[in-house]
Amino acid sequence: MIAPKIDSYRFGQVVIDGDTYTKDVIILPERVIGGWWRKEGHALHPVDLEAVIEAAPDVLVVGRGAYSRMKITQEVSEALAAAGIELERENTEAACKRYNQLREKLKVAAALHLTC
Repeated sequence: MIAPKIDSYRFGQVVIDGDTYTKDVIILPERVIGGWWRKEGHALHPVDLEAVIEAAPDVLVVGRGAYSRMKITQEVSEALAAAGIELERENTEAACKRYNQLREKLKVAAALHLTC
């Protein structure tokens, strides 16, 4: 089974496998979690990624927002490393492209902040 495909992204909106999302999302190898909300809006904490860690992808691509305003805490880097998950961080447009490049080759997940 190939992971969901990102069809398009623009500020505040992503289309995944033909479905439009206007709130932040997590893409797991087998499903999409829409309406993703974090403990602290513009900071990423391990608790925000429990579903990702449980899914155990090879790589997590984090889209930090159109202007890369979302911060990734050191605790996230440590938790992902401990779980054996490689972390890639980009602005959301670049993260969408990178996720699509990886999805047919690796077990990949994405956590996408759609706005700032």
